[in-house]
Amino acid sequence: MITLKSKREIEGMNKSGAILAAAHLMLRDRLYVGMDTWEIEKMVDNFIQEHGATASEKGVDGYKYATCISINEEVAHAIPRKGLKLKNHDVVTVDFCVNWQGYQSDSAWTYVIGETTPEIEHLLAVTHKALYLGIEQAKVGNRVGDIGYAIQNYVENEEHMGDVRELIGHGIGPSVHEEPDIFHYGRPHHGLRLKEGMVITIEPMVNAGGSSHIDTEFMPDIDWEYYVSEDRSLSAQFEHTLAITKEGPKILTSQDKIFDKNFLI
Repeated sequence: MITLKSKREIEGMNKSGAILAAAHLMLRDRLYVGMDTWEIEKMVDNFIQEHGATASEKGVDGYKYATCISINEEVAHAIPRKGLKLKNHDVVTVDFCVNWQGYQSDSAWTYVIGETTPEIEHLLAVTHKALYLGIEQAKVGNRVGDIGYAIQNYVENEEHMGDVRELIGHGIGPSVHEEPDIFHYGRPHHGLRLKEGMVITIEPMVNAGGSSHIDTEFMPDIDWEYYVSEDRSLSAQFEHTLAITKEGPKILTSQDKIFDKNFLI
């Protein structure tokens, strides 16, 4: 069932999203070569709690952590790992959800550890632009296929990179994952029609090597699966939570009020 949110609910989710965005902004200045991924987990979890909220992913399907931390060829759902140290040139995606007084938000961001390279910069630029091309299509009366096509056409046809198929965006609030499914590929003018009051995530994952598919890796010691790029190339992800309004898409997890000025409540 798809729930349409009221103005009050969207305002609450915007407050939740502000806490989440602030946590990402905090991370930008604190990630460094040699950092243990467990430090990121503790830092994010503590930040969320200090701002009167909770990390929503804890307890979902048995998940024990506030964050998912995916490195290099890891596409999504990798966990924070004690003893795993970040290295120069690592591409790190940190994904987490925030619950503030029952209002949910969800956002992932990809960071470079230490020095960057032209290949990494290009991957991040393409993935970031893909996110915003999708957001621009999240208008009342458009369809899910319009979002997906905008992302797929740019990533695959213009940039010749891999637009991940198997992992998708979703509706959100009051649960973390709700209908509708938001695909990052598709046909224009096809799929579910978007309505005022929907709140969704758009979260394209892009593989630098060109494969649009993923493989599953398994951690037997903790009985956990996560995903890597099929061709083992670097992967990046950017994700926002946004509301669909009659004035256009409104980003609820904005980290840059100037860049996002046309998409703010």
